Amino acid sequence: MAKLGIIDIGTNSIHMVLAEVESDFSYKILDRFKDMTRLGDGTFRTRRLSEAAMVRGLEVVRTLVTLARNKGYERIKAVATSAVREARNGGEFLEAISRQTDLPVQVVSGEEEARLIYLGVRHSMDLADQPSMIVDVGGGSVELIIGDRKKLIQGQSLKLGAIRLKDLYLKQDPPTKAMRREMEKAVETRLKAALQPFKDWQFDRLVGTSGMVGNLAEIIHLRRTGHPLHQLNLATMSLKDVRTVEELLTQASFKERLAMPGLDPKRADTLLPASMVVRTLMERTRQDRMTISDKAIRDGLIYDFIEHNREGLKVERDIPNVRRRHVIYLARRCHYPKAHSHHVARLAARLFDQTRTLHGLGDREREWLEYAALLHDIGYLINARQHHKHAYYLIKNADLYGLTADEIELIANIARYHRRALPDDRHVTLQAVGTKHRKTVEALSALLRIADALDRTQFGVIQNLDVRLGKPVTIELHATGDAELELWASRNRADLFEKVFKRPVQFVIHAHEGASA
Repeated sequence: MAKLGIIDIGTNSIHMVLAEVESDFSYKILDRFKDMTRLGDGTFRTRRLSEAAMVRGLEVVRTLVTLARNKGYERIKAVATSAVREARNGGEFLEAISRQTDLPVQVVSGEEEARLIYLGVRHSMDLADQPSMIVDVGGGSVELIIGDRKKLIQGQSLKLGAIRLKDLYLKQDPPTKAMRREMEKAVETRLKAALQPFKDWQFDRLVGTSGMVGNLAEIIHLRRTGHPLHQLNLATMSLKDVRTVEELLTQASFKERLAMPGLDPKRADTLLPASMVVRTLMERTRQDRMTISDKAIRDGLIYDFIEHNREGLKVERDIPNVRRRHVIYLARRCHYPKAHSHHVARLAARLFDQTRTLHGLGDREREWLEYAALLHDIGYLINARQHHKHAYYLIKNADLYGLTADEIELIANIARYHRRALPDDRHVTLQAVGTKHRKTVEALSALLRIADALDRTQFGVIQNLDVRLGKPVTIELHATGDAELELWASRNRADLFEKVFKRPVQFVIHAHEGASA
């Protein structure tokens, strides 16, 4: 039986669920916690998290982590979504969480949000063989998903979350007619374009999830029956009902909305944008009824964890190269973040190849860099704090057959310097390398520091890079989504590169069309 805590740092709320995973891979939720922190208030206008929001968010996360650990939950998975993903100071917020809680937070991409939401919904209702459309209306983004009971067919993330719309269009409360018209036009335009890729799919059911949609359903049920909604999952609401509530919200003052039966007071300023998105989507898809799911990203994270560990038990194919095979074996034993580590290794190799005239190193050194990149995060097995030092210890003391003692020492040092302090003569670990390979360690560590920073969110937002050697060295980044965290991290990690090669570094980003929200 495995204990798992899930913390979801959303734009509107911060949630935690405490679950136990059984030996048959089922799970049960033992406790739930929620605080409507409104982390994203003002973020989408300024592209920054406010100081007040960060203080609120940090306090809530710190309390939840302490609570979970006091209950015996050592394995905690924390994720953050659009507000942190898009904020220029999102990295600072995550660093503060890490310092105060020793908890790494993973920032999920819009596509990953869609995938996790689908996993949660798929296990809360029978989606049948015929595809369904799933919509999650969050504070910062809206996820649109097509999926059936077996697989996710298509998903995308739209920058149409309720807090985002409120911040960008509703400058006063109550809003003017002009403000509402402008917001409605933006919703119409974005949804019309977003639904184009879905036009070839026929679906019979529209499924809504999230706190926004759930509160809308609660208001509608209370108006319709005079009784509270006892079970949210599989409840339904009609397009006519949604239109009616939207009109009521439009006409009501803030005080009148606070008094509206069933309305969560903390959603009094955001439920109008949410209802407009739901109504517009139902009209655009010609769906007269929406079915509610009470599962979403947090449940998806639990299912994802279960599936990941199930797969980890399967025997994987042997790797022909004995040196690489034992590096991978060590990585697996230490439960390395596979996708992230391999992506960092690829980016590091790309940097190595395009800077050969600077460092003058060969294929053997390239191999050492790859192995260090694959192993750089295995120190998390011991502790997140100073995991780079723990990685050095694990590599140094591992049986990496096919590698000499000197090579293991080199790889361990390269991994050790992927973050934090730069190589220093006073470091005992570096002294073991000797003067002969000191410059090699510094050069390869410099490349690994940047490569690791370029996958700060661990979702491959930076797909590729090109290097132009000059003064400064220009690293052109090819991104598939919001890359503010990657830019922030890479600028901070370029220090060793600039010291070793005595050239400043600048990063230029090229975002592809259709980047995620």
